[in-house]
Amino acid sequence: MGRFEYWMNVSLDLRIEQVPGDNGAGEWLRIDEELHREFNAQARALALMVQGRVMYETMEEYWPRAREDASLPDVMREYGEIWTSAPKVLVSRTRRSADHNTRIIGGDDAIEQLADLRARTDGTIGVGGAALATQLLRAGLLDELLLFTHPAILGFGRPLFDDYDVPIELDLLEQRSFKQGVTMHRYAILDATEASSC
Repeated sequence: MGRFEYWMNVSLDLRIEQVPGDNGAGEWLRIDEELHREFNAQARALALMVQGRVMYETMEEYWPRAREDASLPDVMREYGEIWTSAPKVLVSRTRRSADHNTRIIGGDDAIEQLADLRARTDGTIGVGGAALATQLLRAGLLDELLLFTHPAILGFGRPLFDDYDVPIELDLLEQRSFKQGVTMHRYAILDATEASSC
């Protein structure tokens, strides 16, 4: 059975964007070459990526072109190649087609389809998008958090989970620090099924 892992850059107060639509490009993020190489390694190790529509369309807009853009650093072109070629699932009610090794799951039974996908996948399934991660958490299907915490307190903005106010018990699995002051923490979510039924 696979593991759903929600991967996100966050501020110290667990905000993922300061301005609606900044889509991970806020000035508060400290992404240097060292950190980007870690992103590449983490992405390369995934068995599958599952992304909500907003996250997918942000990635789709940039990374397929980035892999061939000679003006970009090697580490970014490499990530463009990793994202574009990786097997992906887009969770969307509105999209009917997608390129770049992507299939679409949608409709009222999307969470059930994702549960089946998790049961049939070996390895880590990266989850992108707060709305999708929140739905998986509510369903007791989210297994891990991989958080890259940047040394900034935003005070406002979109939180790590959308409209979720149930306590979440975590177990620290791994942690690392990077030169720019970013820390990586990987957590297991404990009793996810119980939490989702409260």
